[in-house]
Amino acid sequence: MSTVEVPSLTHSPHPTALGLAGEWLTTTDHRRIGRMFIGGAAVWLATMVVVSTILGAERITSDSSLVPADSVLQLFSLVRTLASFGVMIPLFIGLAIVVVPMQVGARAISFARVASLGFYLWLIGSGLIVGAIAANGGPGGGNAQMVDLYLIGLALSILGALAASVSLFSTVLTARTAGMSLADAPMLAWSSLVGAAALLLTLPVMLGTIIFAAVDHHYERLAFGGNEGIMTWLGWAFTQPQTFIYVVVALGVLADMTPVMARAKQPLRGAVVIGLGLVTTALVGTVSQTSHSLNWAGSLTDKAKSFVPYALYNLLPLLGLVIVLATALLAVMSGKPKIIAPYFPTALGVGLIMAAVLGNAVQRIDQAGLAGTVFDEAALTYLTYGSVLVAWGALAFWGPRIWGKMLSDVAVVGLGVLGFIATVLASLPYYIAGFANQPADVASDFDYSGPQSLWNLLSTGGHALMALCVLAAVATVIRARMSGVNATEDPWDARTLEWSVDGGAR
Repeated sequence: MSTVEVPSLTHSPHPTALGLAGEWLTTTDHRRIGRMFIGGAAVWLATMVVVSTILGAERITSDSSLVPADSVLQLFSLVRTLASFGVMIPLFIGLAIVVVPMQVGARAISFARVASLGFYLWLIGSGLIVGAIAANGGPGGGNAQMVDLYLIGLALSILGALAASVSLFSTVLTARTAGMSLADAPMLAWSSLVGAAALLLTLPVMLGTIIFAAVDHHYERLAFGGNEGIMTWLGWAFTQPQTFIYVVVALGVLADMTPVMARAKQPLRGAVVIGLGLVTTALVGTVSQTSHSLNWAGSLTDKAKSFVPYALYNLLPLLGLVIVLATALLAVMSGKPKIIAPYFPTALGVGLIMAAVLGNAVQRIDQAGLAGTVFDEAALTYLTYGSVLVAWGALAFWGPRIWGKMLSDVAVVGLGVLGFIATVLASLPYYIAGFANQPADVASDFDYSGPQSLWNLLSTGGHALMALCVLAAVATVIRARMSGVNATEDPWDARTLEWSVDGGAR
């Protein structure tokens, strides 16, 4: 009687390097897909911070020549593009892909291969964006083919974000464990649902605009202004209030972490959901693809006509953020708080996001005279770096479920505080310089009423400090992954579903 040897269905406990690479490249495990998004975002974050530091140094003196004059606009465009499509969007998509399926008790993320495809589309697209700008492409670029390549890369990045959003949206809606209604879903899952829906509603509009701009640029260059007009038509997607949509998941992180820290249930879950929804009302601005400002001149009727759209696009997101913060404070007051290390960077990061939302509301008042100044750049920096701090807190909090190790409390808190200081240094001087009319997207040969060297030196120092924080955070994660303390089953005593579902760290 002959026998047939059946291959084992289990993975080798010690796969070869090639085998391990193959497992990661072809994975459908949501934890690995999410970690690849987060890792890619970390690379582009480091790139963005370095470029921001160089541009800040270029601004310190009017006769500086660190950067060729014809490359300045492209580098500013690179920073804006990476902030949105290289850092904020993929960072929170990755975090949600890792955590949300465990929160809702799903065996796997819905359409796992679509999520994996989304990662590769985003990775290739973001790489093309950086490569195109490096080769004299992008907005204001002199190489027509590289300008086209920038638009192609941006389109691929959008398609990747849309694919991953479809997967997340479907997971929260259809893959919840038996007995969990949508009303019972954790706030991170809710914010991921709302954020994914907002991306699915707004990014296709941007994709359509890219197609028109690409066709126009490749042929006649009459309707969209050629390479110089790209940001005129696409700039709304890289600035406030549209960017608030990209960080709504950060508020879900705070809303989920606060009850754990407070040792109490969230008393007003419905209010939190309303707050998350109000933040995403910024997507209404996508319809007009423009920002709406408040002009307090003229008659009472004129003021009312100006105030209504201004409030809809700029104040409702602010109200939503205030509601989320108020419910977090209420949860703290109703419980017996026990501070945990991940809460420090999370709370500080949301505070920085609040500074960005408040700044946007001020910037959109015509009488403030902030249009075309560095004030908008400062708001974007507050938002981007604030979201990074929230993500750092989230990685420290859910890290035991991601890789089975604990991050050092000292490193988590210390880097959170240093990151907060770095963000304030990088952003606050430009809030002040904005009121002194320092022009945006200009690095030299400009004149304004403020002390040029002081504010630009402080901002440059802030970006440089953030670069050190990013490197230290990556080193902390690698060290914890290799030789950190093994995590217990529920180190925060959260008693929520993601800490009890099957599936260890990989």
